[in-house]
Amino acid sequence: MSEIEDQGEDQIVPTAGERLRAAREALGLSVDEVATSTRIPTRHLTSLETGDFDRLPAPTYSVGFAKSYAGAVGLDRNEIGEQLRAEIGGTRLSPHQAEQLEPLDPARSMPRWVLFAAIAALVLAALAFTWLSKRSLNAPDNVVAEDVAADPLQPAAPPPAAAAGAGPVVITANEQAWIQVKDGATLLKEGVLESGQSFEVPPSAVAPVLTTAKAEALRISVGTASAPQVGPAATRVSNVSLLGPDLLRGPAQAPPSAAPAAASPPARQSPRPVVRPRAPAPAPAATNDAASATPPTE
Repeated sequence: MSEIEDQGEDQIVPTAGERLRAAREALGLSVDEVATSTRIPTRHLTSLETGDFDRLPAPTYSVGFAKSYAGAVGLDRNEIGEQLRAEIGGTRLSPHQAEQLEPLDPARSMPRWVLFAAIAALVLAALAFTWLSKRSLNAPDNVVAEDVAADPLQPAAPPPAAAAGAGPVVITANEQAWIQVKDGATLLKEGVLESGQSFEVPPSAVAPVLTTAKAEALRISVGTASAPQVGPAATRVSNVSLLGPDLLRGPAQAPPSAAPAAASPPARQSPRPVVRPRAPAPAPAATNDAASATPPTE
């Protein structure tokens, strides 16, 4: 009976986890100290010691953990690894545990704040690039505008079409006024314009001219521009050019011709004195002449 009992006791072999725990306790080390030296999570070391294979990762990683643990507590790495592999081979692992992967060193994993900071930096870089691109596209127009405003010698922009004398010429009466518009020998308009009435000079007119005695009653426009008054008030003006450029230059460039002054009556002349011819003196008597001419006889 004793021999049988000895044989039964010889068959009881401690598991790999029990051997690891016994070696650790013999050295006076805690699980946390072994985790620090091996960089293996504490929960995996505890699972190795208790044989809780369901909480361990895949067999390959679990065997690697056991070898590292054995090296830290002075056991044979390969022996512990082979024993654990044999023990795991007889234990059915759950599917999710078989595919689980744990990092050997959690302290080396990237912190979350580093990942968030990298994403924020990428977003800021994209926004800055977009802003700089828009600024570079708008820069030429702004520079040209600033140069024009800063340089007083820069030539001014060309005048609008109306200021250059383009557009239809329209004569509008502010009050009743008589006008005459001719183009050379062709009479285009002659008569009275009532207040508010207008006359548009035909665009085909070559050299239209205006005659009126009431320039102050007329408003002449060239396109959208208003021309100066074509002459002084209450004065007859004639041959006023109705071409757009001439009208916009004003009457100083096309002076109106004044009507001739009314003929004044001739000055009264004093009557000349009537000069009557003198009567010729009477001729001397012939007898007297003869007597004076003949010498006396003795």
